[in-house]
Amino acid sequence: MANRFILNETSYHGAGAINEIVGEVQNRRFQKALIVTDADLVKFGVVKKVTDLLDDANLPYDIFDQVKANPTVAIVKAGVDAFKHADADYIIAIGGGSPQDTGKGIGIIINNPEFADVVSLEGTAPTKNKAVPMIAVATTAGTAAETTINYVITDEEKRRKFVCVDPHDIPIVAVVDPNMMSSMPHGLSAATGMDALTHAIEGYTTQAAWELADTLNLKAIELISRSLRDAVNNDPKGREDMALGQYMTGMAFSNVGLGVVHGMAHPLGAFYNTPHGIANAVLLPYVLEFNKDYTGEKFKEIARAMGVEGVDDMTQDEYRQAAIEAVRQLSIDLNIPQTLDEIGVKEEDLDALADAAMADVCTGGNPRPCTKELILEVYKTAFSQIPIKNN
Repeated sequence: MANRFILNETSYHGAGAINEIVGEVQNRRFQKALIVTDADLVKFGVVKKVTDLLDDANLPYDIFDQVKANPTVAIVKAGVDAFKHADADYIIAIGGGSPQDTGKGIGIIINNPEFADVVSLEGTAPTKNKAVPMIAVATTAGTAAETTINYVITDEEKRRKFVCVDPHDIPIVAVVDPNMMSSMPHGLSAATGMDALTHAIEGYTTQAAWELADTLNLKAIELISRSLRDAVNNDPKGREDMALGQYMTGMAFSNVGLGVVHGMAHPLGAFYNTPHGIANAVLLPYVLEFNKDYTGEKFKEIARAMGVEGVDDMTQDEYRQAAIEAVRQLSIDLNIPQTLDEIGVKEEDLDALADAAMADVCTGGNPRPCTKELILEVYKTAFSQIPIKNN
């Protein structure tokens, strides 16, 4: 079977990349934008960096700023109504994963109205038409939603997140400008950066991994590992490297999938509204321990990419442990919580969380086959740091 790779039509990278938006809109003869974003990005002047460019070029737009973290079915429906009311013909999504995912959902439903209930988009829905054209402007260095064919929506009624995978939803233009990320506070930079590292490691070890994706993911691990600490401290070079690293792994994991870190993290967002990057960061070392015996020599290359010295002289057990410890140390250096109880997870919910993780589309790509019982064991270990069994 052929390996498929889907990318944006165009992407712009580097400081000042947002200045390319006007030319793209004019060349494509778009008429009016719906800007999909959140109220904080409006409040703190991040959206204004783009709307000033549109205003100067006399390009009309409406703003939909009702997006929240872990966007819900109701928010997507409200965005669909806003798009229709604006009489728009394209979307500019400005933000991290939540505005990008919301924009994708809106764009798909506008051109595929039979999926207006939103929940029927779960999995690989048989949409017939490409989404409304979307220009995706990233403001965090983590989700890479600006270049993926995936989006995640929360069903509040059923207290669950569901993943949608649809080649029709990919933004036509991605804008990855580190200047748009400079207002991220320390905690958000750390969380979104660890999300990106999780993408790269899971994408590199997933069952569908292959050489083209591996090349991108390994370079992303290297870029993220060396730059995230500096990016959190708002160093310009660190921001630029993180912006590129998270985009590179987005190109890759979008096409090969992820694993049970994401499968277990999504329910935490649905149950507790846990920020996605934090959920991934807490779970990642525990899942690496769980997966290590099912990854061949890949942990050697992960350790090398993370700057561990002397990996060629290590035994398999040693380089696997070195990779796990490098991930854990990065998380500690960024002041990420290390256990689930630290982030408000309730022990009595672990069984239900395991059920939800087993149902998540990402779990199937994990290198170690999963059962509910195994996932529950990992949750329990991450909750209390009890050593995990590897048999």
